[in-house]
Order: sequence, then C-alpha cells, then structure tokens
Amino acid sequence: MSNAANAHDRTQFRTLTLAALGVVYGDIGTSPLYAIREVFASPHHPVPITPDNVLGILSLVFWALMLVISGKYVSFIMRADNRGEGGIMALMALALRGVGEGRRRDAILLLGLFGAALFYGDGVITPTISVLSAVEGLEVITPAFKPFVIPLALIILVFLFIIQRHGTASVGRLFGPVMILWFTTLTLLGINSILLEPGVLRALNPAWAIGFLTTHPVLGFFSLGAVVLVITGGEALYADMGHFGRKPIATAWFGMVLPALLINYFGQGALLLDNPSAIENPFYLLAPTWALYPMVALSTAATIIASQAVISGAFSITLQAMQLGYLPRFAVHHTSESQMGQIYLPAINWLLLGAVAAAVIGFGSSSNIAAAYGIAVTGTMFITNLLAFVVARNEWKWRLSLALLCLVPFGIIDLAFFSANSTKIIDGGWFPLVFGLLVFTVLTTWKRGRQVLHEKLGQDGIELAPFIESLALGGTTRVPGTAVFLTGRPEGVPRAMLHSLKHYKVLHERMVIVTIRIFDVPYVPEIDRVEVKALGQDFWQVTVQYGFKDEPDLPEALTHCAHFGLEFDMMDTSFFLGRETLIARFGKEMAYWRVLLFSAMFRNATSITAFFRIPSNRVVELGSQVVL
Repeated sequence: MSNAANAHDRTQFRTLTLAALGVVYGDIGTSPLYAIREVFASPHHPVPITPDNVLGILSLVFWALMLVISGKYVSFIMRADNRGEGGIMALMALALRGVGEGRRRDAILLLGLFGAALFYGDGVITPTISVLSAVEGLEVITPAFKPFVIPLALIILVFLFIIQRHGTASVGRLFGPVMILWFTTLTLLGINSILLEPGVLRALNPAWAIGFLTTHPVLGFFSLGAVVLVITGGEALYADMGHFGRKPIATAWFGMVLPALLINYFGQGALLLDNPSAIENPFYLLAPTWALYPMVALSTAATIIASQAVISGAFSITLQAMQLGYLPRFAVHHTSESQMGQIYLPAINWLLLGAVAAAVIGFGSSSNIAAAYGIAVTGTMFITNLLAFVVARNEWKWRLSLALLCLVPFGIIDLAFFSANSTKIIDGGWFPLVFGLLVFTVLTTWKRGRQVLHEKLGQDGIELAPFIESLALGGTTRVPGTAVFLTGRPEGVPRAMLHSLKHYKVLHERMVIVTIRIFDVPYVPEIDRVEVKALGQDFWQVTVQYGFKDEPDLPEALTHCAHFGLEFDMMDTSFFLGRETLIARFGKEMAYWRVLLFSAMFRNATSITAFFRIPSNRVVELGSQVVL
C-alpha cells in the first residue's frame, strides 16, 4: 500500500475517532455531573462520607468501568457484529439465525424486543437527567437561580427537539471538538484535586471495593444502584458501532474517555476527602469560582450532545423495528443527501419530547430522576448479555464451558446492578419500566396483528398459477401499460388485482407482482436488490430485498429489473395498492383491546406510497374491509 493510501487511512481513522468522541461518548461522558453526588447524597440510601467509604466507592467505580465497559463491551460484545452493525435489534437478528420456530425463538424475540423497549425508556431519561444536572450548576453559583432550573431545562430540551428536523450532519462536526474540550476539562479538574489528596489513588486496589462490600453488605448493595450511573451510556458503544467501527470507538475509549472519567471521579473523591461538605455538588465545586459560568455552559453543551446521541439512536432503532415488521410505518425524513442513517421521524421526536417534558416536571430534579435511570440501563445490559450467549453458542460455535466462562461473570455483575436498582422501582424506577412496557406492548401487538391480518387475507385468496393459466383461454381484455401490485403473499393473486379486475373488467398488458422482503442483515448489496421471474402471459414476479437498515425506494429498486429483461417507464406504470379497513370483533386470535390498538396503529400508519417513495400520481388505491 502506498504512503498516500496509508496517510488517507490514518486521516479517515482519526476523523472517525473524533466523530465517535462526539456521538458515542456523550452519555457516559456526562455521568460525572451526577454519579458521585448520587452515591453520597442520594435521598434514598446515602453512603456516609468517611475515608474508607470514599475509597471503597471509588474502587467500585474504577472496576465497574474496567469490567463492564472495557471488558464486556469494548473487548467482547462489540465482536458480536451483524455485518458491522451493532445494537440490540441487530444482536437479536443475529441470535435468531438458525433458530427454528418454537419457544426458543419466541424467547429470543421477547428478550430482544423488551431490551429495545427499555432503550426508549433510556431515551427519555438521558436527556432529562443530563440537562437538569447541567443547569443545576447555576444553583452552585447562587441559590437564587433555583426557581429557574426547570423552566430553563425545558427551554433547552424543547429547542433540542425542535432542531431535530434539520438533521445532525451540520451540527455533528462540532460535537467532536466540544467533547475533546469536555474530556480535557474533566481531566484538568480531576488532576488538580488529586494532587492535593494523592492518597485517593489507593482506591485502584480492588481490596477497597471488596472491603466496602463486606464491611457494609446492605449499604454496599444499595450503593450499587448509584454506582451504576458511571456506566450508563455503555450500550451506545455497541449501538453506534455500525457508524464508526469497532477500532475507532475502542481507541477513543482507551485513549481519552476512560482516563478522563477516572481522573475526574478520583478528583471528586479527593475533594470529598478534603471537604465532605462539597457533596452538595462535587463536580462543579472542583472548578474555581471564576470558572463556574463557563463550566455550566460547557456542561450544557455536553449534555445536549449526549441527548442528541440518544435521540438519534431512538430514530435509528425505530427504523430498524419498522423494517423488521415490529412497528407501523412512520414518516421518515432523510436529512442528509450524502450520509445514510441521518434520519428524522417527526412522530417519534414529539413523543419523546412529551415524555421528557413530563419527566422533567414530574421528577423536578436530577437526584429524583437518578432513581429511574439505572433500571432501564441495567435491564438492557443484562438482555444484551443473554443474547450474546446465544450468538456465542449458535454463530461462533463456542463450547458451552467457554461461553459460560466468558459470560457468566458479566451476567452476575449485570444482575447485581439490576437487583440494586430494582429496589428503587417505587422511588422512580417504575417510570422507564412502564414506558418500556408500553413500547413493548406496541411492538408485539403490531407484529401479532400483522400475522393475523395476513392469515385473514389469505383465507379467501386465489392461487396465482391457475389464475394465470386461465387467462390463456381468453375473455379478459388487456390494455396498454404496466401495472404493479404489492403483496405479502407472492403465491396468491393480490386482492388489489382482483378488485381492479372486478371494477375495470381489464388487465394491463404487463402485470408485475412485487413482494418486499426484509432480511436480518443491515444492508443488502445492490446486486442482490431484486429477483425477477417470468410467469407467462406477461406476468412477472419481482422480489425486492432490503436489510433492516436499508432505506426503501421502490422505483429505484425496480430499475434493477432491466438486467432481467423487465424495464419500467414510470410514466407508463401504475401502482395498484390495497387499502384495508379493519373492523374489530371479539375473536380467538387476539384480545379485543389489542385488536383495537392494532386497528388504531393501522389507520394512522404512513401510507405505503410515502414510505416506499412511490410517485403519488402513479398510484391507484382499492379498498376492502377485513374483520379481525
């Protein structure tokens, strides 16, 4: 490889690493704003500020970051990539490969869907706690700012969600440099405090963590519910792997993020050893008085970036769920002409804003919302662990002993954190669980409703092959042009075709039956986009294939049919689509309330025309009624 190529690769690698700093590490990078304070000042189970307790907690923080983030995610979980893509939906798709129908498949599906649902809960909590904790720095300057904290946080959050429609491509270039400034500031503040109290570095010895947990087993257990705040955002490393790659994310972690976080946490610990009253807000009190206003501004910028990453993640996982058939079609706006994945979903955006605003007003402070934070994160982490075990056994063909040896220790850690957080369900942990349960209900209801609808539509269907053979006998008038019919049942005659024949008494010269299939891989290569089969009598069967992260564009996909002798002139092509009106009835297939929920989602789903980018002036819709 030439020197020029090597230089280009190094430049690209540095660019990806910088971008990863800005997008991937916003969440975990802003945890120093509140994590240590919640351990020692939580209204639920505060840990007394003594030298031994401070060193014990810092040791727990150090080993939590080393074992969960460095060990589990960076060194292990990120190897479970679905053709380069990460995240719980991609991991679920990977775990389902080679698993037949039955209880095992159902269990994997339920685990993956519930983990995805909890991610939405995290998408509500992260902007709330991050922005609130940043703005609360104003209270450190003067208590007179306290009445303005919630209104200011709401203004910032509303602004953040309003600008989503413009996309993050232009703002994204600023994220990396801002986060470099943020992590550099964390490091400098921490070093300054550690130099005044260097004995705090003894906490690197795991004996302090073990001693704290054995000396105060009950208090130590409850403290894990706050210590987990230092690893929130760890799932983002895996979820964003497809955008940046494993190596840039790992380089950013070990090269800047991990050292900055540890130095700042130890700096806060050193401050508490020297001045226990600093627990009021140890993060901001690390800074000199003159730097408080700039620190509040920088913290707010960092938390906006952290929130942006989670919101973008919610858009991405929603698109994946739509493609895999777990959510109805939502309007998807592509905000960048050059970058894939830059999308905006208005419905999800406003839903998240409403939930975030309710959380800010309902909880009122970052300390209150902290009780709700850990349970969604630890639940997702534990589910990721279980799915990774399935992948290790099925995909990687690991021996059972090796898989257990690698994953059981991580599972025990996840369970310990989840159990500690489960004690805070009454204090606020119910919020992400209820939100996640609602999302889970929507995901499973839509999937089951689609299955029932497909079965109902197939009950009175006509097989395609005999229908085409009957046309050879004559009697049906053929008119010029091409007609395209979308169907999920390629072996049967599309209902829209039957309705068209019933009403117009004619068929087009060329009849194209299109079935769209979504695979459990992120992207399908362009060369495999379509499969074309001639059925006789100028009938054609086309299968259009997408991955769960592909962006559907049916007219563009149909241009690939020219390689198989099937060319389309869009000005001479009509798309015939079925529009079913659902009638809810009490039945055995689904509970009545789920039928009502599915019907409501079905009515409000974005039209096929918009979702598949079909020219609206080329579409003919034919309606029918279906009783569920």
